[in-house]
Amino acid sequence: MPMTTAGRIHATATRKAMLRLVPILCLAYFMSYVDRTNIALAKTHLQADVGVSVAAFGLGAGLFFVTYAFLEVPSNLIMYRVGPRRWIARIAITWGMVTALMMFISNEVTFYIGRIALGAAEAGLYPAMMFMVTQWFAQKDRATAIGYIYLAATLGIFLGSPLGGGLMELDSLGGLQGWQWMFLIEGLVTMVVGLVVLVVLPEQPADAKWLTAQEAAALTERAGAGADADGGHSLRGNMGKAFGRPFLLLIGLIYFFNQITINGVTFNVPSIIESLGISGSFLIGLLSGVTGIGGTIGVLLMPALFRRRPREAFTIGALAVGCGVGAAVFLAVPSPVIRILLIGVLAVLMIGTLPIFWAVAMARMSGVVAAAGLAFINTLGLTGGFVGPYLFGIAESESKDPASGFYIVIVVSLIGGVLAVALHRALRHEDDKTAAAESVVGRQEPVAGREPEVRL
Repeated sequence: MPMTTAGRIHATATRKAMLRLVPILCLAYFMSYVDRTNIALAKTHLQADVGVSVAAFGLGAGLFFVTYAFLEVPSNLIMYRVGPRRWIARIAITWGMVTALMMFISNEVTFYIGRIALGAAEAGLYPAMMFMVTQWFAQKDRATAIGYIYLAATLGIFLGSPLGGGLMELDSLGGLQGWQWMFLIEGLVTMVVGLVVLVVLPEQPADAKWLTAQEAAALTERAGAGADADGGHSLRGNMGKAFGRPFLLLIGLIYFFNQITINGVTFNVPSIIESLGISGSFLIGLLSGVTGIGGTIGVLLMPALFRRRPREAFTIGALAVGCGVGAAVFLAVPSPVIRILLIGVLAVLMIGTLPIFWAVAMARMSGVVAAAGLAFINTLGLTGGFVGPYLFGIAESESKDPASGFYIVIVVSLIGGVLAVALHRALRHEDDKTAAAESVVGRQEPVAGREPEVRL
């Protein structure tokens, strides 16, 4: 079927947004992931230099997610008022300052304070980006856009680990330890990125100088940003829509278990690789990038497969169960090479599911409800970011083996698979309710940006 003129305009505008908007978001998210996860490279050095124990490191790594999760919804509601461009820039500049100040960690207490402050500074970044996706892209294009944004995270793992390892080789330069140089330089770079976001990022399609007026209007119309389908510009009367729908709670719970896996594994990959008999900060950082390679494959491959066969809950559940199977195989094989490759396979599954996950959530929210609802899901999920490293730290303390946390991965992945069955039913109920409400009004013009949903 030939594409209409309006369709061609929208397709051109979408390509431009993918090329001009998404890279700016990727730049901010890249530095977010580098600053958040390179603490793993400093694990053994903090233990030797300032006395941060294994259990304390696990607690501190997880404390980041306590303030991050607690402030997600308030942060995103402020973002809805002031606009994503200024708010994302503020977040980047603030967390860059905190990262640089972490060079002054001197004991376990200051380590905890630094991680708590970093979580507070970065709160709201990701849901703000997801909100921008709902404002710029039609539902059918969102999984692809989110996949590209997650590509920045996987590159942050792949490139950030060897870059951080390289910075740590500056040990003793200027009287500073290598980990102090890593925090200082990465923090300063992040502050510069925040200024770039403030200057370059368009607030909405109409503000983009690289779009024509027709293209900006097409993006706004197809994304649904021109009409608040959930009603109003505040949460008054919309609390249930933002927080109380069963599918939102189930998505939040599945994300919670997913984040236990991702963060538990990510924060401990360097120590797991070191336990395999590998030494040298740069080499360990380089091999730790296997999660970045796997994640990159996942965020590019999974959205493409999902777009061909958009089976929502089934895909999320299958990938969760696959993580459990991969962890079991990891524990069963002794070969260091195979174990490193299996970490990459796990990354394909656990990170590759995220673009699909958020596209499913976005399909059923818009406006201020999307701003609050997406942050609410992230709040539930990121609690797993605290639980994951903490549980891995406890497991390692008891067993003296960094890889013992993979038993935790098996359990939480299987729970996620079971919850996906309930999610399937909740999505069907939500879509049936939406269809019933629309049938009451009769045959009317479709709500802008609403795409037909494909069920299991």
